[in-house]
Amino acid sequence: MSPMKNRSAGVPDFSREGMLEIMRGLKGKLLIDEPMSRHTSWRTGGIADYFYTPANKADLIQLLKQLPPQIPLHWIGLGSNLLVRNEGVRGMVIRTSKGLSEFELIAPDRLYLESGVACAKVARIAARNNLTGVEFLAGVPGTFGGALAMNAGAFGAETWQWVERVECVDRHGQCKKIQAKDLSYSYRQVALPEDCWILSGTLALGLADSGYSGKDKIRSLLEKRSASQPIQSANAGSVFKNPPADFAARLIEDAGLKGHTVGDAAISEIHANFIVNQGNATSADIEQLINIARDRVKQHSGVELDLEVRIIGGEK
Repeated sequence: MSPMKNRSAGVPDFSREGMLEIMRGLKGKLLIDEPMSRHTSWRTGGIADYFYTPANKADLIQLLKQLPPQIPLHWIGLGSNLLVRNEGVRGMVIRTSKGLSEFELIAPDRLYLESGVACAKVARIAARNNLTGVEFLAGVPGTFGGALAMNAGAFGAETWQWVERVECVDRHGQCKKIQAKDLSYSYRQVALPEDCWILSGTLALGLADSGYSGKDKIRSLLEKRSASQPIQSANAGSVFKNPPADFAARLIEDAGLKGHTVGDAAISEIHANFIVNQGNATSADIEQLINIARDRVKQHSGVELDLEVRIIGGEK
């Protein structure tokens, strides 16, 4: 059966043949009926109708200009901070982590990076150029684009405190540069225009003092992360945002849920705001555990936890 054929009413219908015709002349890689478990850090997730890895930024823009507007789009980087439901996702998943990987030091304290560059690499690039401020990104298990989209943070620092501008693209392949001062952002959220995806960003960083070692600071932060998070297990990072003046992990632990399991999904014994796949968990197991944690914390402390991870898919 061709992807997107014979779906329920209201779901876009677009044939495999039509999609292959659109791909003519593009340089990226298209996969059809691709298991998303291969592309998420939880190692779960159903089938994506189409999974496209652009060759570069120009290739991605050309795809968007050619892609019919009725095809749903989903963007991922390294597949962290993401839960794809067992039923999979309709339409096309675009992966940025392979093709949007360019970076450049454009001034002594300015670093340009495309959205697919891994956060850990951003930290290393900055340190190598004697720039300070984003060492914390070494402990963020995603891409620069993801960090920009959600204002990722760790160890008391946040991404957008260092952003000068971003370049976005809309559904029709039209690009726009936006200055950071023209956007509002706060803890784990950024008010980007609707149907706008980040292609790249420019960071305005600090110049390191003589004797400062960014590599040493990165090493220290990674040691702290290793001691406090279940980094050896399949997980998606923090599941919930921290409520104001509190910590989601503390609330979950106080609700008696540390170590609680559904199937092979477990709330980590190391850090209660992490859910780990112990081997054969499904996305449904993980989502059920998310709902249990949210309900128990609400009952126990009266706090409504907000998701930090993104959940997609489930369309029939």
